[in-house]
Amino acid sequence: MTHRGPVVVAMSGGVDSSVAAALLKEAGYEVIGVMLRLWAECGSHANRCCAPEAVAAARQVAAQLDIPFYVRDYRDAFRRAVVDYFLADYASGRTPSPCVVCNERIRFGLLLDEALGLGATHLATGHYARINRNASGEWQLLRGVDPVKDQSYVLHRLTQAHLARVLFPLGDHTKRDVRHMAAQRGLAVSDRPDSQDLCFVGDGDYRAFITRHRPDLL
Repeated sequence: MTHRGPVVVAMSGGVDSSVAAALLKEAGYEVIGVMLRLWAECGSHANRCCAPEAVAAARQVAAQLDIPFYVRDYRDAFRRAVVDYFLADYASGRTPSPCVVCNERIRFGLLLDEALGLGATHLATGHYARINRNASGEWQLLRGVDPVKDQSYVLHRLTQAHLARVLFPLGDHTKRDVRHMAAQRGLAVSDRPDSQDLCFVGDGDYRAFITRHRPDLL
């Protein structure tokens, strides 16, 4: 097996990032799993993206794959860059795109910078998108082959500098393929449900979220 440089995989405790990590390890990469703590509310409002059960699931997969696993606290940065933006756009009557901003500023901003600072060559995620380098040497962001799960839109702000340092192992696979690969490998998250709506609005009730954080907008 070819040994390749260290790659940080942004893990969420879901099937997509778990299979991405597995595929990269099988391809000979030195894989490091990192999960981000992005938001925290209690009780019925608890977010799902970094809830204790999600952290436990990601940690279990990392143990199965025999890769190091770390949790990084980005809550303050996420609040400033994503949640405050989300609320401000609603206040201005615009429709926010928080996932686009999160990818640009947090995942492929702060986390990518940190990964490179630690000596990793790339940051990988479980997004359904592809990257190609054209004849002139420019990087191109392409749609994933699964038309239903394609996530290229939420990545459209990534620059050439970003694209040169990211990997999307699932871009050539369908969601059905990914679940099958997870089950084949015995990953504990193979039947974990897909995430829906915004990760920081745990119960999916946007109006209630705004009421808690910016009641003046309603």
